[in-house]
Amino acid sequence: MEIKDVEIPSEVKEVLSNEGISELRPAQEKSIKAGVLDGRNVLVCTPTASGKTLIAEMVGCKNIIEGKGKIIYIVPLVALANEKHKEFKRKYSKLFKIAISVGDFDSSDSYLIDYDFIICTAEKLDSLIRHHAPWLKYVTTVVIDEIHLLNDVSRGPTLEILITVMKQILENVQLIGLSATIGNPLELATWLDAILVQDDWRPVPLKKGVYYQGKIEFTNSPQ
Repeated sequence: MEIKDVEIPSEVKEVLSNEGISELRPAQEKSIKAGVLDGRNVLVCTPTASGKTLIAEMVGCKNIIEGKGKIIYIVPLVALANEKHKEFKRKYSKLFKIAISVGDFDSSDSYLIDYDFIICTAEKLDSLIRHHAPWLKYVTTVVIDEIHLLNDVSRGPTLEILITVMKQILENVQLIGLSATIGNPLELATWLDAILVQDDWRPVPLKKGVYYQGKIEFTNSPQ
């Protein structure tokens, strides 16, 4: 499927074209066919660098430009939040307002009422919810990057509670989970009430081998 055939605003198509993106990758096409652009919850489980982030970008951009509401993009690390903020601002700052909220300061960050695309860590979002941030009611899309961290002993409980609370306080919120490594994708998709999108395409073939005495003996064919 080509970008020109995707039902997203022309402004977004122009941005993607300037990024050299003209054709969708398999997981992106599968997600669109699963209804992600129509508001369906989707759990995307595909290899690293297979294009998962762009799926969330297209949904967020479409919803913001069409006036459907704000998007929250949850990441596990402050460094990753900074990276995403820099990338998204470079690409989309002319289309809508993008903010990052990751600090340790406990508050409702009321200034975020003026922003459309909000990137934050799970811990920060937990703080925002506990402080009853008034702008949360305008959120219609929540992206959970690295959602497999639900199984993490230290961060999993916070993330699980966050998702549960967001489903309760936000009417008809759309959830998009992204991960390269999920041990129980069907179970997680059922819990999220989401369509599972899986694909094994990767931009660089993966080979497995054993290095011994200066040589690598590959044990399987490329995947």
